[in-house]
Amino acid sequence: MNSYDVAIIGSGPGGYVAAIRCAQLGMKTAIIEKYSTLGGTCLNVGCIPSKALLDSSHHYEHAVQHFEDHGIDIPGEIKVNLEKMIARKQAVVDQTCDGVSFLMKKNKIDVYEGLGSFKDATHLSIAKKDGGAEEIEAKNIIIATGSKPSTLPFITIDKKRIITSTEALKLKEVPKHMVIIGGGVIGLELGQVYRRLGAEVSVIEFMDRIIPGMDKALSKELQKVMKKQGVKFYTSHKVTEVKGTAKQVTIKAEDKKGNIVDFKGDYCLVSVGRRPYTDNLNAEAAGVKINDKGQVEVNDHLQTSVENIYAIGDVVRGAMLAHKAEEEGIFVAETLAGQKPHIDYNLIPGVVYTWPEVAAVGKTEEELKEAGVKYKSGQFPFRALGRARASSDLDGFVKILADEATDEVLGVHMIGARCADLIAEAVTAMEFRASAEDISRMSHPHPTFTEAVKEAALAATENRALHV
Repeated sequence: MNSYDVAIIGSGPGGYVAAIRCAQLGMKTAIIEKYSTLGGTCLNVGCIPSKALLDSSHHYEHAVQHFEDHGIDIPGEIKVNLEKMIARKQAVVDQTCDGVSFLMKKNKIDVYEGLGSFKDATHLSIAKKDGGAEEIEAKNIIIATGSKPSTLPFITIDKKRIITSTEALKLKEVPKHMVIIGGGVIGLELGQVYRRLGAEVSVIEFMDRIIPGMDKALSKELQKVMKKQGVKFYTSHKVTEVKGTAKQVTIKAEDKKGNIVDFKGDYCLVSVGRRPYTDNLNAEAAGVKINDKGQVEVNDHLQTSVENIYAIGDVVRGAMLAHKAEEEGIFVAETLAGQKPHIDYNLIPGVVYTWPEVAAVGKTEEELKEAGVKYKSGQFPFRALGRARASSDLDGFVKILADEATDEVLGVHMIGARCADLIAEAVTAMEFRASAEDISRMSHPHPTFTEAVKEAALAATENRALHV
C-alpha cells in the first residue's frame, strides 16, 4: 500500500492547486480524480468552456452588428458554425486539462483515477472504472470534491430538452427558444451565448431581481442592458411545473400576484445554483460531519471534525468560486507545513462574464445599510471615457463605497467592458486597506477603462470627479 503525507480527493482548482502547493512544500502528495481528465467542473464543464463559448459568440455578434461601423465590409452572409464553435471550446478544455496533468508530473504528484472514498481517517479506497479497487494511506487528507448542478424537486433533468449547464455547453443546434430557470451567473452567461447566436431567451427568476447576491445597482444595469440585447426577464416568478416531450418543454410559473404564466420552449436550462458533492464519499467512516445543507463542516482553519482531514472549495461554506477554492487549497497546504496563512473572505471578488462584464468585491450598499455603517458613494459612467467611446463599449459604471469617517474603501462594484480584469485593482487596494483618496491619487494610464476606477474614487472623495 502506498503511503503519503497528503492525499486530495478531487482535482478541481482547489484540489490540484492544493496538491501543487503541498508538493512545493516537500510533502509526498497524491490526488484522486474519478473522471479521466483532471480539472474538475471548472476546467471541464464550467468556467473554461463557458468563457470559450462566450468569446466565440461575442466575436460573431460583433461581426454581425458592429463591423460595418468600424469600416469593415464582409461580402456575403455571416453564419454560425455551431459544430466548429463547440469543437474549439473542447480544444480549449483539452489544452487546459493537459496543462494540469503536466503540472502534476512536474511536481511529482501521484494521480489516481477512480472514485475516492474513506475507509477510515487515514485510509482511502479508490474504486476503478473496470471494477477493481486500490487503497492508499495518508497522514492528512483534503476533501475537494466540489459541487454539482442543483435542480428543483419536481423537475426531471432528461439531459435532452430539460438540461443543466453541462448539456448547454455541447448542444448540437441553436435553440429556437431557450427558457432559463434562474437569473444567476450561470444562467445569464449561457443565456447570452445562445441569444447572440439567434435563440429567443427567457429568464425566469424567483427573486425580484437578477444576480440577487450582488449590489442592486449592478442587477438593475445588467438587466437593462441584456433587455436591449433581446433577453426577456420574468422576475418574482415561482416555477411550479416543468414538463418535456421529445421536441418541446412547457413551464408553468406563478407571478407575484399569483397568476399562472405559461412558457414554451425547445430547451429549458435549469440553473438554480449548485449543491456540494459528497455522494459516495463515505465520510461517516472517517467521522467527518456533513451538515443539513450537504456541506462538509469545517472550522476557521478548514479543518473538519477529524483533526487530520480538511475540506475546501464548493464542498464547504462560502461562495462557490474557483479562485476561492484555490486560496483555500493553498491555505490548507501552508497550514500543514506549519505556516500562518490567511484568507480574507470579504475580499474574494465575484464576476459575471456576460458583456458587459460584472464584477464586485467587498460590501454592497444593501449590506452596509443593514449593518448601520455610514458610508459615502462615488460612481462614474463608462460612457464618459475616451477609451470606451473608441471601442463603442459605453454601457456600465464603477461605484466605490467608502467609510464616511475614515475614507477606507468598503466595496467596489462595476459593470462594463473588462470589469473582470479591472476588479483586481480594487482587490489589491482593499487588501492594503486603501482609502478612496489613495486610489484617486494614483496615476491611471490614459486612455483606458481603468480611469473609471480613479474617477469613481474621486467622486467618493468630496464629489470631485473630473470628466462628468
